[in-house]
Order: sequence, then C-alpha cells, then structure tokens
Amino acid sequence: MKMTFRWYGSASDPIPLKYIKQIPGMTGLMGLLDRPAGVAWAEEDIAALVKEVNDAGLELEVIESVNVHEDIKLGLPTRDEYIENYNVTIRRLAKHGVKVIVYNFMPVFDWLRTDLARVIPEDGSNSLYFDEKDLGEMGPLEIVRRTAEDSKGFTLPGWEPERLALLETTLKQYEGMTQDDLRANFKYFLDAVIPVCEETGVRMACHPDDPAWPIFGLPRICHSQADYDKMVKLHDSPANTLCLCTGSLGSDPNNDIPSIIRHFGEMDRIGAMHVRNIKFLGYHHFREAAHLSCTGDLDMYAIMKAIHDVVPDTYVRPDHGRMIWDEQGRPGYGLYDRALGAAYLNGLWEAIERGE
Repeated sequence: MKMTFRWYGSASDPIPLKYIKQIPGMTGLMGLLDRPAGVAWAEEDIAALVKEVNDAGLELEVIESVNVHEDIKLGLPTRDEYIENYNVTIRRLAKHGVKVIVYNFMPVFDWLRTDLARVIPEDGSNSLYFDEKDLGEMGPLEIVRRTAEDSKGFTLPGWEPERLALLETTLKQYEGMTQDDLRANFKYFLDAVIPVCEETGVRMACHPDDPAWPIFGLPRICHSQADYDKMVKLHDSPANTLCLCTGSLGSDPNNDIPSIIRHFGEMDRIGAMHVRNIKFLGYHHFREAAHLSCTGDLDMYAIMKAIHDVVPDTYVRPDHGRMIWDEQGRPGYGLYDRALGAAYLNGLWEAIERGE
C-alpha cells in the first residue's frame, strides 16, 4: 500500500507540503492542476508540479480531476476535440511519471452535499452532510449558490465556476438522456483514451457517483458493483479501472464495500482507493465521520483487510475529514483529521500484517 494525500497545489492549498511529509507513513500525493475541463495540460506546468512535490520528498504518481468535458458526456460533435486534448494530457502526465489518473463520468455535479459544515453533536466538530429532503427545497441552482457561499472562498473539486456558469443550459441538454445513452457516450470516451493509456502505461481510475444514486433526474452509471461490472466491459483492458471510494459507494448501505473491493481487486481493476467512513442518518441521509470504525457505519478493518488481501500495492488516501481543533480550510480537506485518518489506516495495516 502507498499512503497518499490529496493536495491542491501551493497556489490554492493552505497545507504546505512539509506538513504532509511529516504525517507518518505518507509516501506521496494524489495531486492536481486547477485547469478547466477539456484543455490539454501544459507540459511545463506538469513538470513544475512534479518537481515541487519530489523536492519535498514525496511522490506524484496519481493525478486527480483531469476533468471530462461535459460535451463528451453529452455525446456532442465537439467531443472529439476534447478527447484529443485528454489524450495529449495523458501522454504528458505519463512522461513525468504519473501512473494513475482519477476521473469521473458524473453529469454536471461531481459530488453533492446539502451542508458543508454540519456540526456533529457528539464532539462539536463539523463535516460534510447530505439529506435528500433538503434538495427538494433548494433545487439545483440554489444548491450551487449555497455550496459556493459555504466553501470558505476555496474552489471545490467538481464545482469550478466555469463548469457551472451555464448550469440551466447544461441541465436542459441532459433532458431525456437515459443511463444507456450515457453509458454509450462513456464507451466512446474509453475506446478513445484507453489505447493511449496502454501505450503509455497509465491506468484510468473512474471515481463513483457521489452520493450513490441519481440526483435531479440526471442519469448516473457508477454507483454499484453491477454498474462497475458494466464499465469494465465497455473497454476490457487492465488500464480501465476504478478509483474505489469507500465513502461514495458506502453512502448506499446496500453496497457491501469489502466484498466490492475483493471482487474488483481479484480482477485487477482497482487503480486507486479513497478510504473514509460514513454515518447513516436515514434514507438518503448521511454525514461523513472520522475514519475510526466506531464513529460511523463502515467496517474499516474489513475494508483494509480486503485491500491487503487483493490489492496490497494500490494507492490509498484518507478521504474527506472533519474540521477539528478550530481548523479553517477547504471543507472536507483540512489537515488534522485527514492526518489522523492516515495514521489510523496505517495502524490497521500494521495490525493486519502482524496478525498473519
């Protein structure tokens, strides 16, 4: 297992690399460049990012959020231009040592919460929170406005202003689209990029829908084991993998996360892992919890045991953390609770290895 940390770059992340390096067992980052969907990432920008990370004593073998342009998901004639730019980016990232690209194929919203800082009564910390009943009161435009207001001035992944400026128009474009339609557009994308990945040694790792069900009537096709079984068959290749996020899939209690890890790990179709915990509060109603098993409803020991047994060499990062100790930062991406999460996951890993 390679323990990693998500980092947004020195220009927009208040957490310095030297702090991340000080987390015990931390080997590298799942990093990104803040670039609009559809553009080819400049090689000099990639090289500068990799050098900065390496100079801090960390690896950068996983890149997150090489966003898929909405025209690709919609299947518009302009998609070929954006796919070509995506392939250019894959080749440039591979040239500088990147081995995994994490992305998603969610229409419009990459993830959705109804509160970015819901106070947890038991300890006074706060975390990301979702209650589907609140969506009926707000609607898509209101949820976008509220999310922007609550983001503490930070750009949130999947909520970049340029992607949401034409929200009403984009939502109309999806009217009448079925899951099968979206899956056909997904296959078109995979058929174009996976051969480039095979050529360059890069693995694409598709992140699940978050939360794990359709939102605002939009089709969503990556939130269950059955969905991912269909995805890996769209283009059957070791380069076509998933980023198995325990919290996103785990938001649906019908998903057996350790079983899903074993299923796709044995197929060699897990490119990376995001590991976090969820506390269920009702139907389509949850908040994000500390990583410790007893603070939520996911069995973190069973999750780490499954990773150890079937994908022991994968990239793992502690995912969304609470805001604790009066830290102010990007919601879900503070330093302290994610550092605690990494230490806890590493502790589970050591216990599993010593118990064998």
